[in-house]
Amino acid sequence: MATKLLLMFAICRLIVTVGLTVDPSELLRLGVDGQLSVDPFDVETASLDFGLISRSEPMAVLHPGSADDIARLVQAAYLSSQGFTVSARGHGHSINGQAQTSNGVVIEMSGGSRGSRLGMGNLAKPQVAVKEMHVDVWGGELWIDVLRSTLEHGLAPKSWTDYLYLSVGGTLSNGGISGQAFNHGPQISNVYELDVVTGKGELMTCSEEKNSKLFHAVLGGLGQFGIITRARIALEPAPQRVRWIRVLYSNFSTFTGDQEYLISMHGKPSTLKFDYVEGFVIVDEGLINNWRSSFFSPRNPVKISSVGANGGVLYCLEITKNYDESTGDTIDQEVEALMKNLNFIPSTVFTTDLPYTDFLDRVHRAELKLRAKGLWEVPHPWLNLFVPRSRIADLDRGVFKGILGNNKTSGPILIYPMNKNKWDQRNSVVTPDEDVFYLVALLRSALDNGEETQSLEYLTHQNRKILRFCDDAGIKVKQYLPHYTTREEWMDHFGDKWDRFYQRKMEFDPRRILATGQRIFNPSSASTSTVSPW
Repeated sequence: MATKLLLMFAICRLIVTVGLTVDPSELLRLGVDGQLSVDPFDVETASLDFGLISRSEPMAVLHPGSADDIARLVQAAYLSSQGFTVSARGHGHSINGQAQTSNGVVIEMSGGSRGSRLGMGNLAKPQVAVKEMHVDVWGGELWIDVLRSTLEHGLAPKSWTDYLYLSVGGTLSNGGISGQAFNHGPQISNVYELDVVTGKGELMTCSEEKNSKLFHAVLGGLGQFGIITRARIALEPAPQRVRWIRVLYSNFSTFTGDQEYLISMHGKPSTLKFDYVEGFVIVDEGLINNWRSSFFSPRNPVKISSVGANGGVLYCLEITKNYDESTGDTIDQEVEALMKNLNFIPSTVFTTDLPYTDFLDRVHRAELKLRAKGLWEVPHPWLNLFVPRSRIADLDRGVFKGILGNNKTSGPILIYPMNKNKWDQRNSVVTPDEDVFYLVALLRSALDNGEETQSLEYLTHQNRKILRFCDDAGIKVKQYLPHYTTREEWMDHFGDKWDRFYQRKMEFDPRRILATGQRIFNPSSASTSTVSPW
C-alpha cells in the first residue's frame, strides 16, 4: 500500500507539472515491477553526476524492476499531451549533465541490488554462454560485475574502459575505449545483440541481422535513439597475468612513432604484439609521481630534469603483455623481442607483473585513495579529443608545450592512437577522417586549494582555449563524450553523418524525449508536430 501511495504521488506530480494525460489509476495498472520515487535522496542523486559541473533536478526517479517498466514509462511520455522527458542514468559518470533532466524522469539503471530486479528473469545476473563465447547482461550492469561473472568461466570481454565502475549501457552509448581498442576496436565493436526501448516505448531486439538500423544507431548514439536494457557482449579466454611496462621519451615524434608502430601490429599473432597500448603526457614533475602514476616507486621518483625532457615535457608509453602461468617461461623472451624495436630512453624501463583482474581494476584502486583524501567528489572538467594523426605534432607544440607548458596539473593527460578500421562507420560515433587517430584526454580535477591554476574556472577556460587553438589551427578534432550547446556545433561535430543522425532521431524518438541532457534536440509537444527540434 505504501508503495502504491508513493507511486500515486509521483504520478500526480507529473500530471500537475507536465500535463500527463494518463489517469493515475491506469498507470498503476500497468504493473510496474520497480519503484517510481520522489524521495529527496533519489532526486538529489539523479541531479548530479561525476563532473559536478551542472545540476538539474528531475521530477521523479524510476528504479526499474524490468525492461518492461522502462518501456511503459517511455510510452507514457510518448503519448502524453505536453510530453515529459526520460533520461537513463548508469553509474552517473557523465561530465556535463548528459544523463540529467529537469522536465521528466531519470531511470536509475545501475541502482539497487540484483535481488531487487524482479521481472528481469535471467538478466538478474550476467548469463555466460561458454560455447558461443558471449554474455548477456542488463544495460545497467557495471563492467566490474560483468568481469567477475565471466571470469567464473575463464572468459572475459575483449575490449575495456580504463575504469570498470561504469554501466554497460553507458559506455555502449558513447564508444567505450582503452588500450585494447587498437586491436579489438572499441566496446561498441564487440557487441552481438541489444534489447532497446525506443523513444516510442517499443522494446526491440536488434543486431546486425535484425533491426540493424536501430542497432547501429544506438551504438555510440549518446542515448538519442533508445535505452539499452540488454547487451550481448563478445568474450575471449581470460589471461591469468599481465606484464605491465612503462617507458619514457623526451622526443614527441619518437614517442608517437613507437605508438603507431605498435598499433600497426594488430593483425599479427598474439606472440608478436602487445595486448594494450596507451600513454600519457607529463608536463610537471608532480604528475609523473601522482596517483595515476603510482606505478613508479616513491623511493625512486622520476625527475623530468634527469631525463632531458624537451621543453619540460616527458611522454610515457604504457604497454602490457598478457600471459598464463603455463606460458610464464616464455614471457621474458617475448617482451624482450618486442621491446627491441622501440626507441625509449634506456634507463627508464619500469616493469611489474600482476593478476589480470588487478590490472583491469587499477583505476578503482586509485579512486579509493582519492576518496580517502576527499579528492574524488570534486568537479571534473574533463576534455576528451580525437585528433587526426597528421596533426598530433601540432597539438603537442600548441597544447602540451604551449597552453599547458610547465603548469601544475591535477590529473592525467592520456594520449594513444587507434586504428579507424576497428570502428564500424555504420555506428553513430564520429571519428577523424584518417586511418589512425589519437585520443587526447585531459582528465583533470578542479581543487579548492587556493591555487588558481587548479580552480574550476581556470581549467574550464583552459579547455576553451585548447578548443579555440584547434579551431584556429585547422586541427579537425572530434570530441569524445561530446558536449555542445548549439545546433551549429552539433551539426559540425557530426559532419556528413548529421543527416543520417537526424533521420534516425525522427524515426526512433520523433518527440525527442530521450537523453535531452545531451542538448542535441529539444522535446516536442504531441499537439504541435511542427515544433522545431532545436
